[in-house]
Amino acid sequence: MQRRQLSTLIEQVMVHMTSHPTARPWGKPRPDVTSRLCLAADIEQYSRFDTPGQRAAQAQLARVLRTAAERSGLDHGRWSTQPQGDLEFAVLPPGTSEQLVLGAYVTHLAAELGGYNATRRPAERMRLRLAIDIGVATTAALGFSGPAPIAVVRYLNAPEVKEALAAAGSASLAVVVSDRLYQDVVRSGFHGLAPEHYRRIHVRHKEFAGYGWLWLPGADPQDARAPWPGVPEDGPRPPARVEEQGQSSFVQHDVHGTAVQGVIHGSIVHRAVPGGAGR
Repeated sequence: MQRRQLSTLIEQVMVHMTSHPTARPWGKPRPDVTSRLCLAADIEQYSRFDTPGQRAAQAQLARVLRTAAERSGLDHGRWSTQPQGDLEFAVLPPGTSEQLVLGAYVTHLAAELGGYNATRRPAERMRLRLAIDIGVATTAALGFSGPAPIAVVRYLNAPEVKEALAAAGSASLAVVVSDRLYQDVVRSGFHGLAPEHYRRIHVRHKEFAGYGWLWLPGADPQDARAPWPGVPEDGPRPPARVEEQGQSSFVQHDVHGTAVQGVIHGSIVHRAVPGGAGR
């Protein structure tokens, strides 16, 4: 009798174990390793505002980010956000369209900023840096953890991005996307995306190093043609300025045949290199 009861008990335990194959004996949930779109927006020179001005700037930052999302068909209420005063970091829901964020959302955000700044004095205008990447982003005790949140912050604070926005007085927004998003999404040209608007930058900060792609939506053509500080010379270049002509010692021929090298693929770019003698 006892043997029969023991056999029955063992069978019940085996049935329970096989009917719960994903149960973890230590009772901890599995970490979420789903790739998510991450973005962060930061106000340029936020410290120049006084206390009332900072309150107004924060309110406008929240407004333009929410309005741009709504006009793009995105539900900003489902975003996992981490406000930090002059900055908002957000992890978007799984399945969010990269094309929609890089296309319509960026376009509407630039339009919202442009409309707001058009009615303000220069000292009251608000300009933003926006960084976007995709990758693993999980919740942590004080916010989010993972490679994508780290990369977004590094792109956002890259000196090349800050200098480019400062040099383009007509722009209200500087957008930098990761090389992964540029190669996989921007280069497709779908949803109005224009790869030729971007210039490649190399970001190095602390332990992070990687390529990003920079765009100034709505910038004046004169600003777009001017050289951007910190941008490598293997990206698209404007014609040389008058004072630079005649300073070149030889002509360098660059063959761009890979996705990593730049926007122009499978072609030969002839570029004069100043001070090339003796190299």
